[in-house]
Amino acid sequence: MKVNGTPMRTIWPVEAGKVVEIIDQTRLPHEFVTTQLTTRAEAAHAISAMLVRGAPLIGATAAYGMALAMAEDPSDANLKAAHEALYATRPTAVNLRWALEEMAVLLPGLAPAERAAAAWTRAGEICDEDVGLCESIGAHGLGLITDLYAKRGGTGVFNILTHCNAGWLATVDWGTAIAPIYKAHEAGIPIHVWVDETRPRNQGASLTAWELNSHGVPHTVIPDNAGGHLMQHGEVDMCIVGTDRTTRTGDVCNKIGTYLKALAAKDNGVPFYVALPGPTIDWTVRDGVKEIPIEQRDPAEVTRIWGKTDAGALEWVIITPEGSQAANHAFDVTPARLVTGLITERGVCPASEAGLSGLYPEKRT
Repeated sequence: MKVNGTPMRTIWPVEAGKVVEIIDQTRLPHEFVTTQLTTRAEAAHAISAMLVRGAPLIGATAAYGMALAMAEDPSDANLKAAHEALYATRPTAVNLRWALEEMAVLLPGLAPAERAAAAWTRAGEICDEDVGLCESIGAHGLGLITDLYAKRGGTGVFNILTHCNAGWLATVDWGTAIAPIYKAHEAGIPIHVWVDETRPRNQGASLTAWELNSHGVPHTVIPDNAGGHLMQHGEVDMCIVGTDRTTRTGDVCNKIGTYLKALAAKDNGVPFYVALPGPTIDWTVRDGVKEIPIEQRDPAEVTRIWGKTDAGALEWVIITPEGSQAANHAFDVTPARLVTGLITERGVCPASEAGLSGLYPEKRT
């Protein structure tokens, strides 16, 4: 995608084997800042502090984190330590585990002197693969939007509601849930997006709105609790969200609040789709509610909000009374029964084990 007319990815190599650069997403939408990662510790911090976020981008950053670790010390001991340190940064997004497992398969069989270069090459491949996966998700999602728009008569504005940020900032490029929206916009379908603000951290208001604004896609930021009202009044034609982990049976783990949107969509007959690449499917999990670990983040993300003042200063503001406690469950699980379908790089399928195994037959066992 483009920033000020210049094509960009969210992560890119600067100096082979030594430096990778990222967009610091904690500074958006008011400041566009990039920062360089030169060590495994810096990569781990970028993930845990959410300079990078979104399951596919977390995985890509972890892969480069392993490459940087091997450049520092390619020993077996550091290989194990780096894997453990990066794995501990975010417990919910399964792409993190997937990327580290890719490195765990590749690196131990190599001589230590070969590991840094091999890890760097594989990290770059993971990034390129993610771009291809996301663009394919966009293409399959475009077909779905085209069909739904035609069934609605093919006239007027087609309204899509999304939650959190599953655009190109959450991936290496294109995005998951927003990729079909970009494709539909470019195809000339009159798209309008309802953007949930997505508290805490406001990824919708800060990131999705910034993306759509930069790309010229009509959109409106709404409070998180407005979606049901809009659905009741026929102002939402479909919902598309992303996911940080989807079970083999089609349960979907995503940013907190997704479950409530799915309930409202079910009650109002609004199609509710989830877009995801193959590496986001956790084939080891059947029951998302019982088995997926839900990250508990700093309560300060709930008690404070970051933004620009009328005077132009960027500041944190406390919004709760002194002494009030806060809980910060970062994700929730939407049961498969509430999901109309899953949009993957291989096509659209029902949110079920049969649906997913039909697209990924190699994973049936």
